[in-house]
Amino acid sequence: MAVETDVLDELRRLRTRIPRLTGSLAATVDGLVLAHDVPDTEPEGLAALTAAALGVAHRMTDAAARGDFRELLVRGSGGYVATYAAGATAVLTLLAEDRVNVGRLHLEGRRSGARIADLVATHVEPGTGRHADRPAPAEHLPAAPPATARPIGTLPVRTPQRPTHRPRPQTGI
Repeated sequence: MAVETDVLDELRRLRTRIPRLTGSLAATVDGLVLAHDVPDTEPEGLAALTAAALGVAHRMTDAAARGDFRELLVRGSGGYVATYAAGATAVLTLLAEDRVNVGRLHLEGRRSGARIADLVATHVEPGTGRHADRPAPAEHLPAAPPATARPIGTLPVRTPQRPTHRPRPQTGI
């Protein structure tokens, strides 16, 4: 698939532009790997965790009324994990050492996220495959989704309900 090669090239160029970058991964918002450059890390596991973190980040920005998700930065004792939106259907996750220039990380991560979004948009036919949530041409529009459908990357909301019965008190314990 041509998009994988182009995205991988972009990930490798990131290494030259960001000193102390230790890995990068591009994935779909539902956790499927597009391309990766993450030595000593399982890319499928990182993509799945990125999708989970993305779902929480979407919920947080919604709950705090801060608009659409743009980026997420996590700092651990050994460095940073930064996730950037790459269009509506992809994300870019960068792994960096603790002494990375965080401003440079953000600048290059945002730029690469935009490039990856363009690459995914030009290489994948709208309305098909992994990116089926994109608008399809009018002649290929499917039936309207059920009212319970939610956007990819969001978590369901559970509303607590009162039990329909009363628990019996326990005696003699």
